[in-house]
Amino acid sequence: MIKEIVPSEISNAEKLHALFQVSYRIEAELLGVTDFPPLHRSISEFQNSTTQFFGFWKDDVLAAAVEIDPLKNTLDICSLVVHPKHFRQGIARKLLLFLENYDDYETLIVETGWANTPAIALYKKFGFQETGEYIGTGGIKKKCFGKTK
Repeated sequence: MIKEIVPSEISNAEKLHALFQVSYRIEAELLGVTDFPPLHRSISEFQNSTTQFFGFWKDDVLAAAVEIDPLKNTLDICSLVVHPKHFRQGIARKLLLFLENYDDYETLIVETGWANTPAIALYKKFGFQETGEYIGTGGIKKKCFGKTK
C-alpha cells in the first residue's frame, strides 16, 4: 500500500532515515564511492524537509519510499529507494506508476548515479529520456532523465 509519510513526526523521520541509509549504501557500492552525500542526511534533515514523501508499506514495514518536489509544471523525483530485502519485487515500478497519476504536471524529472544501471533501466522502461549528465558533489557522475505526459 502506498501512502504519504509526514517526516516531521520523529518516528516517520527515523523510518525514512533507516531506509535511505540501507538503500543508498547499495547505490554507493554500485557507483564505487565511499563518501556518498545521501548517506550524510540526518534524521533532523528529514524532519525539516520541504519535500513530500510517499511510502510503500508491505506487512506494516516501510519497504520503499519516493521523495518528490512538485514544481510549477514539473514533478521532481528527488529520491526513490527500496530496501534491499524488497529488491526485484516491482515496488519501484509501483511507485513510478503512482507518480504518473499524481497531481497535474507536464513533466517528470529524475537523476541517478551514472553507474546505477538498475535505476537507469527502470527509468528507460517507463519512457524517461536521458536529458543530460553532470559531475555532482564528490565527483559522482550523474545522469538526468525527463518524461513528458
